[in-house]
This record gives sequence, C-alpha cells and structure tokens, in this order.
Amino acid sequence: MKRFFIGALAFIGALSILFVVGVVGLLMLAASSKPGVPSNLVLELDLQQPLPEYTLDTSLAGAFGEEPTSLRDVVEGLEKARTDPRVKSLVVRIGQPGSAAQVQELRDAVKAFRASGKRAVAYADGFGEAGNGTGAYYLATAFDAVYIQPSGDVGLTGLVMETPFARDAFAKFGVKPEFGKRAEYKNAVNTFTDAAYGPHQREATEAYGLSLFNQVVKGVAEGRKLSEDEVRALIDRAPFMGQQAVDAKLVDGLRYRDEIHDELKQQAGDGAQLLYVDKYLERAGRPNQTGTTIALIYGVGEVLRGKSQSNPLSGGQVMGGDTVAAAFRKAVEDPSVKAILFRVDSPGGSYSASDTIRREVQRAREAGKPVIVSMGTYAASGGYFVAMAGDKIVAQPGTLTGSIGVYNGKFVTSELWAKLGVNFDTIAFGKNATFSSSDQEFTPEQRTQLESELDTIYLDFTSRAAQARNMPLEKLQSVARGRVWTGEDALERGLVDALGGYAKALELAKEAAKLEKDAPVRIVVFPRPRPTGQVLSELLGKHDADNSDDEAAGSQAVMSSQVLEQVRAVYRVGAKLGLMGQGAEGRMLYAPVPEVRW
Repeated sequence: MKRFFIGALAFIGALSILFVVGVVGLLMLAASSKPGVPSNLVLELDLQQPLPEYTLDTSLAGAFGEEPTSLRDVVEGLEKARTDPRVKSLVVRIGQPGSAAQVQELRDAVKAFRASGKRAVAYADGFGEAGNGTGAYYLATAFDAVYIQPSGDVGLTGLVMETPFARDAFAKFGVKPEFGKRAEYKNAVNTFTDAAYGPHQREATEAYGLSLFNQVVKGVAEGRKLSEDEVRALIDRAPFMGQQAVDAKLVDGLRYRDEIHDELKQQAGDGAQLLYVDKYLERAGRPNQTGTTIALIYGVGEVLRGKSQSNPLSGGQVMGGDTVAAAFRKAVEDPSVKAILFRVDSPGGSYSASDTIRREVQRAREAGKPVIVSMGTYAASGGYFVAMAGDKIVAQPGTLTGSIGVYNGKFVTSELWAKLGVNFDTIAFGKNATFSSSDQEFTPEQRTQLESELDTIYLDFTSRAAQARNMPLEKLQSVARGRVWTGEDALERGLVDALGGYAKALELAKEAAKLEKDAPVRIVVFPRPRPTGQVLSELLGKHDADNSDDEAAGSQAVMSSQVLEQVRAVYRVGAKLGLMGQGAEGRMLYAPVPEVRW
C-alpha cells in the first residue's frame, strides 16, 4: 500500500511538470507564429465598458485567457499609430467610457492621433437610449465625426451626483455609528451619520460637480464648434432622437456600423483591414522601448498594508503598501533608471500603508531618482498622501483630488444582536481592550483618545503636504479640511503642478531626467511582470523569493469570472454603505468617490 501511494504521488507530480512544460511550450509556439500588421489598416476600438487602469499578474491572465486591454494600452497604441503609415484611420464604438479623468485621457490620445493628419470616427447605437449619455458623448466630441444609428438618441442631459445616506436604516437595525473626522469636509462618515447633505458636504459636492459640468460643456463646444451657451441650452433640451440630434449639430449623420466601416475601409484603400488597437499594439510593439530607462510604477486601488491584490467581489484592486514600496526600491537600485513615473489611481485607505509608500517616494528622490506622479480617476486622501512627495504632480481636469483629512471609528452592533436574540458578554484585560469592540460604545476616555489620534494624523498629513508642496501650513490647511477638488481646481490651489495624463507626465519625467523633449526613452514597469512559469509554479505551492523585497514585489492576484457580476452589484451597494471592505483600520485616509451619473 505504501508503494502504491508513493507511486501515485510520483505520477501526480510528473503530470504537474508535464502540464507546466506543455503550457510554456504552447506559449512559445504561439509567440513564434504571431501574425503581422496588415499593410493597410483601420484601427478599431470598442469602449462598451470602462478600461482598467492596470491588471495584476497579467502574465497569468495572458496564459489562460484574453488579457484585458488597459487604458495605457489604448493611449500607447494610438501614440504608436500616429507615425505608422500602415494606419490610415481610427473607428471607435462608444458605450460606457468610464470616469471623467479616463474620458479626458482618451480625448487627449484621440486629439493627438488626429493632429498627425489621420481621421478618427466615433459611433454608437445611441448615447444613453433614453438614459444619460453625457459622458459617452463628451468623449465622442474629440473625434472628427460622430454618428449614431437612425434609431439612436443623444442623451446629453448633464450630470447628477448621488450619495446614499443610511443613518435612519442603521437606527432601525440597531447599529450605532461612532466616528470622528478631520475636518468638516471629510464626508466619508456622513453616509453613516447623516440623513441628507449637510452644508459643507453640499458645498463641496456642488463645487466638484459644477467644475466637471463646465469641463464637459467646454469640451463639447470645442469639439462641435458651438458656443458654450449653445451647449448649455442643448443640455437643457436633451435628449434628442436621431434626426433631432443631426439638426442640433450634435452628430454628423445617422449611420449603421457596416456603413461606417465600409466607408473608412474604402477611404483607406485597396485591401484595407480592421484591427483592434490592442492587437495592433501587440504586433507592432509599444512605443518608448529604446533609450534612457524610465520606471513606471502603478499605485491602483484602495491603499492597504501588505501585498497588492485583486478583489473578486468589487472587481477592483488593492494598492499593497509592501508591493509598491518594494517596486520603488527595485527602481532605485536599478542604475539604468533615470526617473520614475508613478501612476496613482486611488481613493485612499490605510494611514500606515500610505506612509510606507510616501517614504519610498521620498527616498527615491533623495537617491537622485526624480518622481513624477500621474493621477488617474482619483488621488484622494491616502491616494494623495502617496502622491504628494513627488517632484511634480499631474492630474486630468476631472481627477478627484485632495480630501486631505482623516476619519476613524466603529459601528456598535450590540442592539442589533439583542434584537436577534444574541447577547455578547465580555471579559477584558486592559482598560482600553474594548477600544475597537463593536459590542460597546467608546468610553469618555476612549473618545478623548480617538479625537487625539485624529488630531495627530491630520496635523501629520497637512504638515507633510505643506512641506511637499512648498506651501505655508496655514495655506495648505485652508484647502485641506477633508475637501475634494477636481484636478482643474486643485491646480489653482497648488495641490498639483500640471493638467494632463500619461503624455504630460512623461514629458515632465524627461525634463526631470535632464533629457531632450524628443529623446527616446524605454518605459519599464516595476515590479517586473513575473514569467508565466513562475506564476504557475507559485500556484502549485513553490515560492522562489530570495528576500523580503522579492517577496513584496509579487502580488496576490485573484482571477474573477462572469459569475461574480451579480454578487459584485450587491457588494458595491454594501461598500457605499460601509458594510463591506477592510474596516476602519484600513480606511482612515479614505475618500468615497461621489457617484456621478452622466
């Protein structure tokens, strides 16, 4: 019997080795037979869903399925295509393009593509279909021409901000939120403690929304060659059905997909083919692959201690303090790296994890490696904390920025459990052993301790921000107070240095590295993507890290599937109400993003 078990284990081990060797062999075979780029092509892009900023462990995703196209993939694909004579034009189907900052990043890329003399066309079944299509249409106006189906509409109806307030629901269930915050605009806890917008939250939310609205109006006016007053009047009259949209000069015609594609291929010339942007980039190669090395480090998702990882329920990612800090150390140690581009897309999170990353940004600069920060959808609270030590900060006009503040506290659930017939009895050793307990309210002494902790963290945050931004503390605190700003408003208040996206950040990184504006550079992502074989071996339980830096530079990736979508919808509602997530410990520097429907 013993021999049987030994033989069975040996057989399973041999199969595992053969499986890994087989997968690697198939990947090598696939790479060797990779098709080329057609000699005459029309680039195609489908934006039915927002593009991810970054995907963890892409080597594994690429081994077992289609690797998702990222925002950077599209931006660099269009950059590559600008100077490629094989690419004649671009056609994009627009559905749900994402946040204001993401839309603006895509608009910038499309405008740069058009500036090379190549044609870009946007189309949609309809922008909104009796709903709000403002964001999608805003993106479309960056193109040479915009078309919808004859049955389509243009729902250019403006934007609306929505925030849930669950105070009364918590009260009915017997849950008591006990929180403190710094300062009056730190609105993360208002969902738990209030029944509606208070004066400070309303003021900040209205200002943020108005700034976004004005950016949309300006962009649409420029793209469609209308005055801003005309655009505002059209918004108040929307939505428009097909011919109405044509008459209002919002679209250039009513056409179906096949008509648009046939026309573009005919204009491109004989034998023209369609090719997705990501496939083109894969075959043609990325730009910025030769020259002086610039490191690209991603800080995406809620900031927490430990490794970066993906969340299969939210569909989002976690910015692990250990992983991002290790990436900075690796980039600093690499003698070929002359500057670091730090892409931040985060609503914040853990104070200590944020400080871990901020420290490595500071150390990189002290080591002579300038750090340029590029902000995505948001860089708020802890997301701003990790960014503020950079040499320069770049944000899109619509990037949610700031929220320099802190909150902490807990939910007391003893009454809820009592209603359910459950009673918790407590035996504690230590006067403050129940400080974080959900069974008991804060004692007066514990409440004093909480308030003191908030004061300390807020002073540390604002002091470090003032030093990093070369600003008197009093001035910094006047624009802090937990308040969020658009990137455009943040620029006016000294919280960022320039408006733009990847292209602007790269320009500043070259400048910081003392390179000419048109100097060739090689962008390298840190931490380096792990080989597929290594990822597979780790799944089988083998870990090859030699030290803590190697261990931290990895990630904990969870591959999600379509069956999770319905669960995610429920999760997102719970997350808004504070019922999901990492708890108060990990969310002291956190800014919930206002839900913008557009």
